[in-house]
Formats: sequence, C-alpha cells, structure tokens
Amino acid sequence: MSLHAIEDLDDAYRATRALLLPIDRSLWVRLAVVVLFVGGPSLGFNGAQSSVPVDSGGPGEPFPATPPVGAEVWAVVATVVAAAVLIGLALLFVGSVMEFVLIEAVRNEDARIGTYWRRRWRQGLRLFGFRLVIGVLTLGSAAVIAGLVLLPVVVGGGTDPAAGLSVVALLLLVPVVVALAVVSGLVSGFTTTFVVPVMVREERTVLGAWGRLWPTITAHPWQYLAFVVVSVLVNLVLGILLGIAVAFAAILLLIPFGLIGGIGVLLFSAVESLGIAVIVVTALLFALALLVASALLQVPVVVYLRYYALLVLGDVEASLDLIPERRAAVRADGGAAGTDATGSDAAATDTTGSDEEVSDGTADGAVDDDAGDDDVGDARSDDAEGDGDDDERPG
Repeated sequence: MSLHAIEDLDDAYRATRALLLPIDRSLWVRLAVVVLFVGGPSLGFNGAQSSVPVDSGGPGEPFPATPPVGAEVWAVVATVVAAAVLIGLALLFVGSVMEFVLIEAVRNEDARIGTYWRRRWRQGLRLFGFRLVIGVLTLGSAAVIAGLVLLPVVVGGGTDPAAGLSVVALLLLVPVVVALAVVSGLVSGFTTTFVVPVMVREERTVLGAWGRLWPTITAHPWQYLAFVVVSVLVNLVLGILLGIAVAFAAILLLIPFGLIGGIGVLLFSAVESLGIAVIVVTALLFALALLVASALLQVPVVVYLRYYALLVLGDVEASLDLIPERRAAVRADGGAAGTDATGSDAAATDTTGSDEEVSDGTADGAVDDDAGDDDVGDARSDDAEGDGDDDERPG
C-alpha cells in the first residue's frame, strides 16, 4: 500500500514552486498579509500566583497589611483585560476567515483578499465559533485537572499527607492531560488542514464538513496516521529552517537600525526627550521590519503545507480534490522530468538505427545497380555475337 503522505511531498514542492516562481511581488505581499493572520492567536490565560502569610504563633514582627485597592485601579485592570480579550477575539476571527482566503488563493493561484473575504466570511465566522468552543473546552478541562491536583493541598492546609495526595493525583492525571492535548491538537489540526477545504469544496458548515470527512478517516486510517507523523516531522524541519532564516534577517536588520539606535543613545545624553523618541521610534520600526520579513519568509512554508494537505486529501478521496488541474500539471512535469534522459537516449538510438538503415539501403541499391549494369553488358555482348553469326551465313 502506497502512502500518499510520503508520495505527495515532492508534488507539494513542485506546486509551491509553480505558484511562487517567478516572483510576483504583488502576490507575495498579499500572501504575506494572509500569513500574518492564518491560524489565529492562541488564547491563553496566565494565573498570577500569590502567597498569603500565615501566623504561626511564633515570634517576629507581623507582615504589613496589604493596602486596599481602590475602585479606580480595578476599573483600569478590568479595562485592560477586556481590551486584551476583545483584541484576541478579533484576531481569532480574522485568522479564521483568512484560512479560507488562503485555501482560495492556492486553489485559484491568485490572492484576491477582498473577493475571497466577502465570499467566505460567514464560513470563517463558523470556524471562529468552533475554535472558540474547542479552546474553552480545552482550557476548562485543564482548569478542572489543575483543581483536582491542587484540591488536596488547599483542603489539607499544606500538610504533608495533603501534598502526598496531590502528587498521587498528578501522577494519575498525567495520562488524561496527554490524551487531552493529543485530542485537542488533532481536532484543531484536522479542522485547519482538511475540514476547511471540505467546507470550501462542498459549501458545508464545520460540523457538516467533519461529518463528510469522518468516513474517509475511518476508511483510510493509515493514510491519515501517516500524514500526522510526516506532518510533525515536516513542521519540525521547516520550523528550524524558518527560525534560522528569521534570525539571519534580524541580524541584517540590526545593522541599520542599530546605527540609528546608537544615534538615539548619543542624543539621550544631550537632549533626553529627543533621544528617547529616537530610540522608541527605531525600536518600533525594527519590530515592524522584522514582522514583515518574517511574514515574507513564511509564505513559501505556509503555501507548501497547504498544498501538501490538499494533495493528500485529494489522493485519499478524489471527490474532495480542490486542485485537480495543479495536481495533474505537477505530476506531468515530474513524470516528464524523470523520462527526459531516457527519451533522449531512445531518440538517439532510433536516429542511429535510421542512419544505419539508410546506409544499408544505399549500399544495397548500389549493388543492385552494379548487377543491373552487368546484366545489360552481357545482353549487349550476346547481341553482338548474334549479329556476327548472321554475317557469316551465305546469302
């Protein structure tokens, strides 16, 4: 049994090369804008740890009481948190729609962001809701697991037996945590790589696309398992290469921006406000330039991964193929590249054979002509002899 996850690696490379080369600056810039949002932000909440002093009854001065926090401070904190949550949700929504824009771009080989956005924003909204639900369920499950681990310590007041129960609970829940992480990752990954193309192909909802995809997973489990394994390795390798490229770009950008920042440091000693302004503006411009460079460097990586997933999906289930023309083109090019040398040798052999046949035919014709000439000469000799005999006869 052939594994499409392995066979399609080269085809994805050829498809990516055909789309991105020769370089079209407009296409690259638009794809870079899409790449900035693809995947959406990760919604994580970091809880702050605090320690509360406990009076043990021993000697020593008591800890000073924490001053009360005013309503204005709480209002500012609530405003900042609400703004962060709203920005995160907005980015998640934009990223969800951009998933469809990217699929349309590699499908049609033209990144018309506005057109694809208007066509797919409703499906992007459904994907946004699905991702939000998956994120809440994952975080909620993690919170419940953390609560089960910390509950013995909280109830036991930090005693040694309570700490021992907490360790036991942690060991028992480790498999649950691993299973939760694997399931959440697979659901999110398959939704992005396979469910979104199915939604585009058949105009389905998220759950409808999952219902359409699931029978293909149960019918070809080894193909999808191979895709998961190969994808992990490919993402690892490409991530390392991309990190090296981004680091190299950062070093190159540090040369000019570092010089400008050095001027800001010199100005700071003379005019403090002007020096601070130069340093801040330089830092912001450096961050923006690095962001643009990173997005441009990610374009071939993201396009390759999307082509790879689309090729595997179409090989597993032909009715879900979004790129049949590109698939046929890259495989025709790959086959032609593999047979060029053999075909040339065969053509050379045929040419040599033809030359030999022509030479043989020429030689045979020459022999036949010589034989014909001899026959004509013999006939003429016989006629001459016949005439001589006639002359000798008496009249």
